Amino acid sequence: MLPHARYTKTAMLLHWLIAALMAVNIALILAVDHFPDDWVRPAVDTHKSIGITVLGLVILRLLWRFTHRPPAMPLSYGRLESFAAHAAHGTLYALMILLPLSGWMHDSAWKDAAAHPMHLFALVPWPRIGWIMNIEPATKEMLHDKFGALHIWAGYILYGLFALHVAGALKHQFIDKEPELQRMLP
Repeated sequence: MLPHARYTKTAMLLHWLIAALMAVNIALILAVDHFPDDWVRPAVDTHKSIGITVLGLVILRLLWRFTHRPPAMPLSYGRLESFAAHAAHGTLYALMILLPLSGWMHDSAWKDAAAHPMHLFALVPWPRIGWIMNIEPATKEMLHDKFGALHIWAGYILYGLFALHVAGALKHQFIDKEPELQRMLP
């Protein structure tokens, strides 16, 4: 494989770090209902911290991508496959930004947010979104529900798109016999 057909080491690191953090965050929040009561708040706080971390890493990944051109798609990919891959990647980036932002907005609209300061990984104070915190209570409660629903539905869309992303990579690697995984593996 030609060196220019691979992603940079920084792009690979950010890709896999974001993917791992998202997998941990999904597993954590899906398991939280099975935790003892005294573990729930720390688990939810960890979920928030990972989400904010993912948001920062995705912004870094986008800045890297804008300044370091990704490798071209193999010439064997059809126009429809190339279009679908670009559309899926764009949508994945949008969701990786929307999910943490909608979660942050949901948390900022929580009626008890003022009584429970947020700290990233129990260390770094993190602000809530001020304009949301200062909305009158009835509207804030309605926004809390709306932002929560947006967060959940964006998550479901991400799950489906992630499955297509993995299936596409595996199809190109094992059926089409393209060195697809090698482009993103160190």
